[in-house]
Amino acid sequence: MGVLRALAAHPSGRVGAGIIILYLVLAALGALGITPHEALQQFRVDRMKPPNSTYWMGTDLLGRDTASRLMVAIGQSFLVAFAAVGVATLAGTLIGLFAAWWGGLADAILMRIMDVLLAFPAILLALLIIAIVGPGTMTSVAAIGIVYTPIFARVVRGPTLSLKRREFIDAARTFGSSQSFILSRHLLLNLVAPLTVQVTLALAWALLTEAGLSFLGLGTQPPSPSLGLMMSEARNLMQQAPWLLIFPGLTVMLGILGFNLFGDALRDILDPRSQERPA
Repeated sequence: MGVLRALAAHPSGRVGAGIIILYLVLAALGALGITPHEALQQFRVDRMKPPNSTYWMGTDLLGRDTASRLMVAIGQSFLVAFAAVGVATLAGTLIGLFAAWWGGLADAILMRIMDVLLAFPAILLALLIIAIVGPGTMTSVAAIGIVYTPIFARVVRGPTLSLKRREFIDAARTFGSSQSFILSRHLLLNLVAPLTVQVTLALAWALLTEAGLSFLGLGTQPPSPSLGLMMSEARNLMQQAPWLLIFPGLTVMLGILGFNLFGDALRDILDPRSQERPA
């Protein structure tokens, strides 16, 4: 509750949380089919209509309502981003935790593999994985998850190296606690704060990466709407129907902004050093 109160009092936290909540509500409504129009329905007589009272964000080349498609696309993009970050968080946490705990050769091998993955630009590594496996939603989740796994491994490994030498870990060993108990109850609990911040910031980058992959035609496949896919379909219609590119682009931008603001606020609140800085 203390963190929630601090977030409510933090300007960036309020704005970021408001954007995220708004997007989650829109995504839920889109998933339930509660949209101004059917997202995939084609109104042939109303093709390329600019924003008006009937179609709030206009219609596309096939007469589909842009606002309704955006609501469904937000849910699709969020689904990929959250699933991918979940994969990266789980895999990266386990790799970083065990590498730091075991040390020695295991640490060297695991972290060198992470260094190799970090050497690739995120979008290029994701493209390489998709080129091998094939495009699709699940492939995007796996590719983005693999891309961001090294970041979480690094975030976890550093604090774990410091924590495993602390007195309370020695005390747990003295009382006969198993390694699994120490790792789960003593180390992981102390990593919740940095992991929470990293998850929030990673969601922003995952949303951007998913939009980029879909824009290239390697993410979500038609007819399912996705933010990047909607921008890709509108790139040749900028002069005739600029709203088809503007609204999805603004949606991606605001989503990334919301996660970044929320993550920055969490970092200010959960990082004890930020509270020691002079005003």
